[in-house]
Amino acid sequence: MIQTLTESIYINGKWKEVESSQTQVIYNPATLEPITEVAYGGAQETKEAIDAASQAFSTWSEMTGRQRSRVLYKASEFMRKDAERLGKILTREQGKPLNEAIGEVKGAAGFLLWYAEEASRGYGEWIPSSVKTKRMLVIPKPIGVVGAITPWNFPSSMITRKLGPALAAGCTVVLKPSPETPLSAIEIVKIFEKAGMPAGVVNLVTGDAEAIGKEMLSNKEVKLITFTGSTEVGKYLMRESANHVKKVALELGGHAPIIAFEDADIEKATTLALGSKFRNNGQTCICANRLYVHESIAEEFTNVLKEKVLQLKVGSGFDQGTDLGPLISENAAKKVQAHLDDAVQKGANIVCGGSKWDGDLQGYFYPPTVISNVTDDMVVMREETFGPLFPIQTFSDEGSVIQKANNTDYGLAAYIFTENTSRTLRVAEKLDYGIVGVNDVFPAVPEAPFGGIKQSGHGKEGGHHGMDEFLEKKFISIGIE
Repeated sequence: MIQTLTESIYINGKWKEVESSQTQVIYNPATLEPITEVAYGGAQETKEAIDAASQAFSTWSEMTGRQRSRVLYKASEFMRKDAERLGKILTREQGKPLNEAIGEVKGAAGFLLWYAEEASRGYGEWIPSSVKTKRMLVIPKPIGVVGAITPWNFPSSMITRKLGPALAAGCTVVLKPSPETPLSAIEIVKIFEKAGMPAGVVNLVTGDAEAIGKEMLSNKEVKLITFTGSTEVGKYLMRESANHVKKVALELGGHAPIIAFEDADIEKATTLALGSKFRNNGQTCICANRLYVHESIAEEFTNVLKEKVLQLKVGSGFDQGTDLGPLISENAAKKVQAHLDDAVQKGANIVCGGSKWDGDLQGYFYPPTVISNVTDDMVVMREETFGPLFPIQTFSDEGSVIQKANNTDYGLAAYIFTENTSRTLRVAEKLDYGIVGVNDVFPAVPEAPFGGIKQSGHGKEGGHHGMDEFLEKKFISIGIE
């Protein structure tokens, strides 16, 4: 018998008792072994959490930014000091290598630190009037109760990227983590509790994703839905939010291209391409999904990349030296295989990988795979794979490759490898993406805005821009004599 985690739904400063008949099992994707059971909450628990957040809003929002920042500072410090333990929990439920998991936890703490600092900087605006008898100002006000829905691929950092700015702005939150990875969310809420977060400000509901989401959408007290996940679900949230004209902040799917120009430093570029594609086993929204290499360097680039990919170690995230852990589910592995089968059927060549993983573990593993001779009609060039499959296509001129890179409904992230300053600016300006990395494939940092355009969503996370999603601007016009 696995143990039921009694502390998995947190409402109004208290952990809710769990009935054994209302639980769900959490599995380790590397071993397929059950880890624990957590509460399977639904609409009723979500309504209770929203009520608690609504009641707490008046007090929390009226506190000074400095007062709110103290709680965020403490939470950030507790999280940073406990990064190794939290990283082990993350690896157990999500599968990524332990060093990546610890790095994610530290990065998540960094978002709390940044917004602890930003909490005191919710500046307003004084507008010079064109009329002598008027004085005009704009003041920022927190939007209200926030419904935060987070994914499984970064179960720590995606939470603090949403909670940090929301709490700094003066909002209260109901958090729904991914059903696959609730354990990291539970630990983060415990950290907020330890840091002295007032009751009702942060609430957690694990369980039935559909029921929780529907209550967030239908409840008038929820003023904003912030979501990271698939474009399909994002569109659903937009449609349903229209009933109450809720604000939505969406970070959705991507289809990121890398363009390696003829002047790229091949050694550096292949290392960066490797890091982008195979970080978290390709399960990141900004990882490269398409690699365009100039025809003059394509053969050398492919050979160097192949040698580096062959050195990657696949296995349990707890094993020393593991570079790639498991995929999150059987369906995720089937999707990678389907994309590979389609490409090979249409003429692609397998450079490396592409066969069944021969390790001892029974989890959802897939070997890192590179393919060449790729054409635009292949599914992998049109859809996000979200796994360790890397297609290479050659190009001959700048204009055509920019057109190909932009030929997608998505617009989250794109990358350029070049040593030419003029080309850097020229191409970066022409790429239709919310984020462009130049010789940099890890652009997400607390101090900078993160977000896409087109069907990759709208709104920003990170930087002072991230606060804007959680603030309304109130205009005050004063007549004077």
